Amino acid sequence: MVPLSALWLPVVVSAVLVFVASSVIHMALGYHNGDYGPLPREDDIITALRPMHIPPGDYFLPYAGGMAAMKDPAFQDKWNKGPVATLTVMAPGGNFMGAQLAQWVLYAATIAFFSGYVASRTLPVGAHYLLVFRVVGATAFMGYALGLWQMVIWYKRSLSTTLKSTFDGLLYASLTAGAFGWLWPS
Repeated sequence: MVPLSALWLPVVVSAVLVFVASSVIHMALGYHNGDYGPLPREDDIITALRPMHIPPGDYFLPYAGGMAAMKDPAFQDKWNKGPVATLTVMAPGGNFMGAQLAQWVLYAATIAFFSGYVASRTLPVGAHYLLVFRVVGATAFMGYALGLWQMVIWYKRSLSTTLKSTFDGLLYASLTAGAFGWLWPS
């Protein structure tokens, strides 16, 4: 068993590698640029929603509130006529990227920590690179990618967006696994 204190370096290195890789993916490669598209008559929608002062959060429309309400003919009529949508509202104004980038690094470090935890409890000191890579890579992939698919199942998230994000998760997991394999205590 490997003490968790011996894994701080691979946690930090893998978080930095994931941050750099995600920056390249989103700023240089651009294959996520088409993940979201514009709404028709976007300006009209923004003008209509602005005076409502919708607080940040996740919304579903039409909203039923429970299983019984979903059986109500009025709700079913709204559902059948559409639109049916999920909506995430963010706080307006200011530069939001700084906080999100910091949260992203913390998220990457958290996945690395838990992947390292699983490996530290299943692998000995001096374990072979490929064995460490397999254990850490599998657990990191679960953290980065598998949870994305429930959004496809329940909220009809775009399949192409989810496939691209799953590929990203595989890359991030491989970088995490590589850092742990390279820096595993001997």
